[in-house]
Amino acid sequence: QVQLVESGGGLVQAGGSLRLSCAASGFTFSSYTMSWYRQAPGKEREMVATITSSAGRIYYADSVKGRFTISRDNAKNTVYLQMNGLKPEDTAVYYCNVRITINYWGKGTLVTVSS
Repeated sequence: QVQLVESGGGLVQAGGSLRLSCAASGFTFSSYTMSWYRQAPGKEREMVATITSSAGRIYYADSVKGRFTISRDNAKNTVYLQMNGLKPEDTAVYYCNVRITINYWGKGTLVTVSS
């Protein structure tokens, strides 16, 4: 039973930072690519960052390049998203994702950035 649990969201002012965590269980975490997605009010879900199993390849949405950093700790079965220089447009529910034949999602953690 795949389970993804996000944490670390909250309310911050523009320019601030947050570190999101996703605790994974129910699968061999170290074997799978992990991703962060987000969905803002009135918008479609979008990929924010992706990291391969050994962190050899990392991808970011253009909108977050230079500000966000995805990382993983395979010993802790956890993937992180360090978000710096937050902007109001980053306000969204952030979801952890893994695709194992099908997509699995956490429930999300809300990030709100005030101007």
